[in-house]
Amino acid sequence: MRQSTPVHPARIKARPPHAGPGQSIGLLGGSFNPPHVAHRLISEVALKRLGLDKVWWVVSPGNPLKKRSETAPLAERMQLGRAMATNPHIVVTDFEADLPSPYTASTLAFLKARSPLVRFVWIMGADNLATFDRWQRWREIFTMVPVVVVDRPGWRLKALASKPARAFASSRIPETEAATLATRPAPAWTFLTGPLSHLSSTAIRNQAKARRQSVAKKTQTHPDMSWKKAKATTAQTV
Repeated sequence: MRQSTPVHPARIKARPPHAGPGQSIGLLGGSFNPPHVAHRLISEVALKRLGLDKVWWVVSPGNPLKKRSETAPLAERMQLGRAMATNPHIVVTDFEADLPSPYTASTLAFLKARSPLVRFVWIMGADNLATFDRWQRWREIFTMVPVVVVDRPGWRLKALASKPARAFASSRIPETEAATLATRPAPAWTFLTGPLSHLSSTAIRNQAKARRQSVAKKTQTHPDMSWKKAKATTAQTV
């Protein structure tokens, strides 16, 4: 397995949010094209269940697996992200735009080199775990930081039967021990249940296209209704 090249923080102008030694920081990465209530739900579940100090929304300048023509400008996605991230423990950041590589493994290598005393945890929805083996150096990501996977409607079985879940089956810890995840050495991961939202960035973009609206307008139209619907959905059991 190819290891990531060590990155000296002084050579890179990227400036992530502040995190003090000993803090536990969750990282929810993605294009956020656009951000929506499910991103917030996933973050709040991780904050509460893992006892994290903060969750950073790492807004990527562009997803290597998606067409750039389908991605809204970074500044627009940052603005929408700040409007959606109403929880004071969620921080929206675009520092990844200043890194030499767009891949998550490189982002994690940079953060660990820059802040070796901070406990980072990678956060993803179950839909991402189901296709995680398409990510560059996905195995390496699992060995760099603990990983928490939060349930998404209709994705539980696919996620838990996926190639990454099977490859690291022996490193999975019970959901009841999720509070210890941030302090465990990688590889370590867990699968969490919580309030579910059927919203997705793809669905929002498709609806906006059908109605000939901008993604920004569609995202801001009924945020409270989406939140109430998501909170009303009962959590499922593993």
